Amino acid sequence: MAPMTTPGEEMHALVERLYPLCRSITGDGVRATLDIVGEYIPLQVHEVPTGTRVLDWTVPQEWNIRDAYVADASGRRVVDFAASSLHVLGYSVPVAATLPLSELRGHLHTLPEHPTWVPYRTSYYTPEWGFCLAQETLDALPDGDYEVRIDSTLADGHLTYAEHVVPGEVADEVIVSCHVCHPSLANDNLAGVAVAVHLARELAERTPYHTYRFVFAPGTIGAITWLARNAERIDRVKHGLVLACAGDRGRLTYKRSRRGDAEIDRVMRYVLETSGRPHHIKEFTPYGYDERQYCSPGFDLGVGSLSRTPYAGYPEYHTSADNPDFVSPEAMEDTLAVCREAFTVLDRDRRYLNLSPYGEPQLGRRGLYDSLGGRSDAKQAQMAMLWVLSLSDGEHGLLDVAERAGLPFDTVADAADALRAAGLIKA
Repeated sequence: MAPMTTPGEEMHALVERLYPLCRSITGDGVRATLDIVGEYIPLQVHEVPTGTRVLDWTVPQEWNIRDAYVADASGRRVVDFAASSLHVLGYSVPVAATLPLSELRGHLHTLPEHPTWVPYRTSYYTPEWGFCLAQETLDALPDGDYEVRIDSTLADGHLTYAEHVVPGEVADEVIVSCHVCHPSLANDNLAGVAVAVHLARELAERTPYHTYRFVFAPGTIGAITWLARNAERIDRVKHGLVLACAGDRGRLTYKRSRRGDAEIDRVMRYVLETSGRPHHIKEFTPYGYDERQYCSPGFDLGVGSLSRTPYAGYPEYHTSADNPDFVSPEAMEDTLAVCREAFTVLDRDRRYLNLSPYGEPQLGRRGLYDSLGGRSDAKQAQMAMLWVLSLSDGEHGLLDVAERAGLPFDTVADAADALRAAGLIKA
């Protein structure tokens, strides 16, 4: 019998599968990515035509690329798109020319400080063409003429994004958003996509309290498009989390929402602090990933961002060194666990009203003490019941109880379930 794979190994395998695809903010690479994600979870795919006005933006022309290379006089490809999609400047216009190296250099991008790495560069909204290559490759090129070929198209088409919804007991939504536009970058953001996929599958195994909406969209323009198309129902979104850079070996980082005191901010702080994991909590800034779109002042949603090492915080960021070896199954599994714990708190946190508020109700005659007999944490569970009764005044939620009492949230939530079943509290 073959050994069972761990969730981390499954997520890493998905990263490896998606890694070779050439993604951008539009085009067949995004569709191919969503096709693969759709094998793991059902997706509703949306196609938004070029020229569509989305808030202050306009959906751009669709970009697709078939081949690209720089060849020397012998015909040898010294830079080859087939070897890595990072070799081409994203959204490069088509070109077919023969140029001397002196002229070609102006279209070549390298990282002199990391001479063996290939950078990731784009030119989404300015017509341009170019290649990215290792500095050591450029240094080895002799003077002379080079054949330059980029077989790409920029034409009216569509922007593609997808959603997966896990229905809950209520229509209030938690959105989980991750960008799907970067080519051949494992941590940014295939690890986030893989964690989101596995999280969606876990949630589907039960009926959560909230409805969870997973958004897989190109960065910036994709989130803006989603917001534009959902503006009339945006009041359903009560909480949200942007997943990015979820697989490196650094400590976890949570970036607060613009509000700074949204429930997701409080829950993430509680989960990270009580877990004992190394972590860092950052204040909101209007720069980063798509949390800045969801938190823009007109929407002002309670959406934070969870990553490990933040964007641009590691040398491998936006380079060929951000490959599947850079992300680990263990790190992705840890990121998944934090999401799972946070959403459990979100789903179970309630405000209750004590139905027997005059004096302490007799728990023994209701069998509540007897129900604790077999628990290893019976004393803790008993204290949790007393704290829930004390703070069930319609003003305090269960997270308030857990924080004030210094008790594990799950213990407090279990106590509330028992008290509600006994008719002593109501939501």
